[in-house]
Amino acid sequence: MPGGRLTQQERQQIALGLADGLAYAEIGRRLDRPTSTVTREVMRNGGPTGYRADLAHRATERRTQRRRQTAPRAAEAAPQEHGRDAEAVRAYEETFTTVLLGSGMPAMMSRVMACLTLADSGSLTAAELVQRLQVSPASISKAVTFLEGQGFLRRERDEGRRERYIVDDDIWYQSMIASARSIAQIVETARQGVGVLGAGTPAGNRLENVARFLDFVAESSIRAAEQAREILHTKAPAPAEDQAVRAASDDAAEPGPASHDAP
Repeated sequence: MPGGRLTQQERQQIALGLADGLAYAEIGRRLDRPTSTVTREVMRNGGPTGYRADLAHRATERRTQRRRQTAPRAAEAAPQEHGRDAEAVRAYEETFTTVLLGSGMPAMMSRVMACLTLADSGSLTAAELVQRLQVSPASISKAVTFLEGQGFLRRERDEGRRERYIVDDDIWYQSMIASARSIAQIVETARQGVGVLGAGTPAGNRLENVARFLDFVAESSIRAAEQAREILHTKAPAPAEDQAVRAASDDAAEPGPASHDAP
């Protein structure tokens, strides 16, 4: 399988494949490239409907040049922990961002979400996000507001009274619940439409089917999220040895029967 950057000819083949309605996996097979490479290339350069081979090639050259210019500063600003390969981490962050983009999340919001998720601390300040992503504070503020509204992050103030944006194990649960609530609003609105357009009419039947389908999906999503949260986030019971030690300590702490001196 060939490595390295995509060539201009490969980008033209990607454009032709998109025009023919081919899936990313099929385009990747024809190029002998991973599906993730094709997906990332398309999503970073206009999406499936806006992809243009020459524009994508020029944009990639500009990004490469900028990266070379800023690489020393970025390396100093964000040293890698745990012996990680800096280039592998950067490439994976791009892949993760691309997947979020493909799910419908806007570009800057995807970058912020990926950055927070991959940070060991699971939390960053606005200034840290600006430094890591090399974007304006206004861009971070807009992205954070969007992500918070979707339940993807929460805010806290640290000891220095700085606001931190946090992604933890409970965030995806909260996001699914927020999504289910949004679906419930569509269900309610659709059923109102049945009353307006008339039950039994073609449009009324269509809205009723929409309401029934989405109602089932929302309820199933909430139930699955709650079950997963209960199973995956339940703390494991303490080992038997630790329980025995605690029991012995408790017994030692209990007062024994009162002693009486002999007469």
